[in-house]
Amino acid sequence: MTMKLQETVEVSQRIAATSRRLEKIGLLADFLRRLSPDEIPAGVSYLSGNLRQGKIGVGYASLRDTLSGDPAPEPSLLLMDVDAAFARIAATSGPGSASARAALLRGLLTRATSAERDFLARLVTGELRQGSLEGIMVEAVARAAGIPAEPVRRALMLTGNLEVTARVALQEGHAGLSRFDIRLFHPVQPMLASTAEDVEDALATLGRAALEYKLDGARMQAHKSGSDVRIFTRQLNDVTESVPEIVEVLEALPQRELILDGEALALRADGRPHPFQITMRRFGRKLDVERMREELPLTSFFFDCLFRDGRSFIDSAEEERFSLLRDSLPERLLVPRMITDAREEALAFSRSALGAGHEGIMAKAPNAPYEAGGRGKSWLKIKPSHTLDLVVLAAEWGHGRRRGRLSNLHLGARDPASGQFVMLGKTFKGLTDEMLAWQTQRLLALETSRDAWTVYVQPELVVEVAFNDIQTSPHYPAGLALRFARVRSYRTDKPPAQADTIETVRTIYQDGLSPRQNPP
Repeated sequence: MTMKLQETVEVSQRIAATSRRLEKIGLLADFLRRLSPDEIPAGVSYLSGNLRQGKIGVGYASLRDTLSGDPAPEPSLLLMDVDAAFARIAATSGPGSASARAALLRGLLTRATSAERDFLARLVTGELRQGSLEGIMVEAVARAAGIPAEPVRRALMLTGNLEVTARVALQEGHAGLSRFDIRLFHPVQPMLASTAEDVEDALATLGRAALEYKLDGARMQAHKSGSDVRIFTRQLNDVTESVPEIVEVLEALPQRELILDGEALALRADGRPHPFQITMRRFGRKLDVERMREELPLTSFFFDCLFRDGRSFIDSAEEERFSLLRDSLPERLLVPRMITDAREEALAFSRSALGAGHEGIMAKAPNAPYEAGGRGKSWLKIKPSHTLDLVVLAAEWGHGRRRGRLSNLHLGARDPASGQFVMLGKTFKGLTDEMLAWQTQRLLALETSRDAWTVYVQPELVVEVAFNDIQTSPHYPAGLALRFARVRSYRTDKPPAQADTIETVRTIYQDGLSPRQNPP
């Protein structure tokens, strides 16, 4: 365990200095080969821009205070010194813990050089964006281990933990990774969908396709073993206590062991779905659960079966997995579905979904395996207008009835090459009074700085934005701006790493795609 923090910082700087993907992968792979087994988790985590310990209870103000002294003149910190210090900070709790955490952080930073301080400060605040996101790190791990990227990617999908995956890959190679498979009560990353322009585009891509209603609910992964049931979110958080009615649905099923993928929705009295933001009130809640259950009951819909009675099916075809699902669940728990390659049938199905109040439809390749965490062309989402999942970069104080609330949002798309977010415009449209109140409180908690009119924030909140068109603009870095943007909902279930990229925006603009309703 002799890797110095200075070496980690130098590699980070070199990665940030290049926009070439292959060069980033090469730099990371060389670094990974030099790590001892115990250093791998910290090295992988830090150069992915993440703290292993997650949130450690240190805010911007505390961090600013701890940086007041002089930096160390020479580098002396080891990578594992830093990891151990962050572990102690994260474990500090109870009365006086804020001061104790600050003191521990100060003790660490007094031993750091100026460059090391900058690295650690950005790591703590989540702003270490050097363009080595998860996809690049996966390829770097594979290159360092001398194996193809696919088994590393598959193992990561199943473990949900890049540090564990990297350590096994680097120590045990392909053979070690092959032992990973889906397991009960170990949630895997959900399979994600790409976007199709319309029904015709989806059928042209897939041919014969399984079509399903696209539900604007909360993604959930349900695990069952006998009477033991656990429910996980798309971010793999355990929310079992918050959703007792979903637990009861699983408990009543005759199969002893199941892992299912689906969505939970809060429905109105007429059976139409509430907005996504309303459904999300139920998730993560530990107080007043029974009262909320009565006021806002959840309905379960499932669309995939990943595991049943001791056997994994993630490598089986989608059509086989849905057949298993149909054999396991009553019809009322299944997402509405049909299989077709006929345009008119697909259009009629889309109109049916929209008429029922849903977002649109999904089109899935019947022969495709379940690519946990993947966003390929096997699943396509078709919505009646263009939307993007963007990140809030700042917000301006409102006027008139919005005075005292943060209103006009600065919106950014993700740039995978740099790890930064590229501003595409502003909007205050689509915000209800309830959303204004919520976003003001949430954004102030994420504040990094402000001027007379604007509060700048950590880029953490993802918001779904609908828009009419994309136009050129000299006012924004990418030269593009959204036209008639309006907020649809906050996607509190999505991390910023899953926001749409600036390349997606450029593709929409270059292809001349204009949002439109599916043909009636």
